[in-house]
Amino acid sequence: MIKKINNISGIEGQRYVRVTKVVNEKYVEFEFAIDDPTINVELVLPFEHFKTFCEMNAATHLTPEQEAAVEYDKLKWRFGVPGFEDGI
Repeated sequence: MIKKINNISGIEGQRYVRVTKVVNEKYVEFEFAIDDPTINVELVLPFEHFKTFCEMNAATHLTPEQEAAVEYDKLKWRFGVPGFEDGI
C-alpha cells in the first residue's frame, strides 16, 4: 500500500499530470503541475515509478478540456497570440 505524503513540498494546490509520450514501452514522459495546469514541468519516469508518483501526490489526470487549454496557452507563448495564425 502506498501512503500519500501530505503536502511534502509545502505548496498548496491540486496536483495534475498529463502524459505526453510513452518511450520504448517502458518510460512515461509527462507534465506535472500544481494548481495551474498551464504552469508545469516535464518529467520522465518508469511506469511503476510514475504510478507511485501520481498516488503519492494525489495527482489528477487532466481532462480533455484542460489539455486543450494547456495547448492553447502554449500556442500563445510560442507565437505571441492565442491560437495559430497564418503567416507566422
